[in-house]
Order: sequence, then structure tokens, then C-alpha cells
Amino acid sequence: MESKVNISKTMWILAKKYPRSTTTLNSMRGSSTPFEILISCLLSLRTRDEVTDVVSRDLFTVANTPEKIVSLPTGKLKKIIFKTGHFNKKAEVLKSVSRDLIERFGGEVPDSYEELISIKGVGPKTANIVLAFVFGKLVLPIDVHCHRIPNRLGWIKTKTPEETERELMKILPKRFWREFNSAFVQFGREICLPVSPKCSECPVVEFCGKAGVLRSR
Repeated sequence: MESKVNISKTMWILAKKYPRSTTTLNSMRGSSTPFEILISCLLSLRTRDEVTDVVSRDLFTVANTPEKIVSLPTGKLKKIIFKTGHFNKKAEVLKSVSRDLIERFGGEVPDSYEELISIKGVGPKTANIVLAFVFGKLVLPIDVHCHRIPNRLGWIKTKTPEETERELMKILPKRFWREFNSAFVQFGREICLPVSPKCSECPVVEFCGKAGVLRSR
């Protein structure tokens, strides 16, 4: 396992290179409603950040509350979110989540992990993003980049995002938790790619164990 000294050095470098305000969901902190952040997160699944940004804006000009999503004709909803991909499933999820919020939580987004994941369609990553970005709680939202890269760096050896979250909570200093998701998402998209990472351009290559890297650039 990588030393905590190198973990801290890596985080200082990546947090400076990738400010959290540059991703769509991070940039929504403080300027969007809890419901808007929750919906944008659901739209972002398997979708490029720039697409999520545009589609979210388009959707919220028409429907930005659970009540408005529920009353929006499904065909129109699908048309608005079409560019995000998997639009049939996502439309179903948006409708279901909105109904659940109305029926069980009075139309408000709950602020506890247990309540959030009790909503069908809301998984651990989405729940933690809402808790972090909306309610300012110290949690670690783990997506594919946040799971893959710590394993590649040699910080941990885990098989699932849930395991990664648990292990990172043990070794990642809490002062870096707010920056972790944004920095690693951007780092994973630009340099530490799943296949053939750009190691020649990597700002933290000296601290990387390159676990599982068969070919790099």
C-alpha cells in the first residue's frame, strides 16, 4: 500500500491542477437546488460532462421540481434528455425518483445516506454526491475513475466501488475528501485513461505504482 506521504503529495498536486468548480456537478454547488443536483447526477450516468451540463439546463427550464417532472409528458422528457443516452431508462428513473420524493419526503431531497439509497434509482455514488455537494457532508463519492485510479496508483486493492470507499476512508486524509471526486474524475478523463494512460503527461507519475498498466503513452 502506498504511504500516506505520497497520497498527500498526489492529492496536493491533483487538487491544484483540477479545481473542483470545473465539473458540472461541482459547479452546481451553492447555485442549484438539491433536487437539481440529484437529477443532474442521475443524468450524468455514462454521459460526458458537457452533455450533462447542456441537457440539465434544458430540462430545468421546463421542469425543475419533482412535481413538474412527474407532470411532464414522458415523451417530452425523453426528447429533452435524449442526448444523455439510455434516455428510456433515465426517463423512467427521473419519474420514479420524483414520485418517491413527493410521496415519502414531501417533495424534499433527504439529507441522510440511508434515506437517499432507499429511493429506487439512487445508488451509493449518487447518494454521496448529493450529501457532499448539497449538504456539505464529508463523504467520498466513488465513480469509475475514483475506483480505478487509486487501485492503479497502488493505494488500495479493491474490486468494487463500495470496497474502494471503505478503504479510502481509512487512508485518505479528510482534508482532501472535498477535492477527491472532482480531481480524480477530471484526471481520469484527461490523463489516467482506462486503457493506455498518458503516463508521459502525468503530473503524479513518480508516485504511481502503475498497477495493471500494460501499455501507456
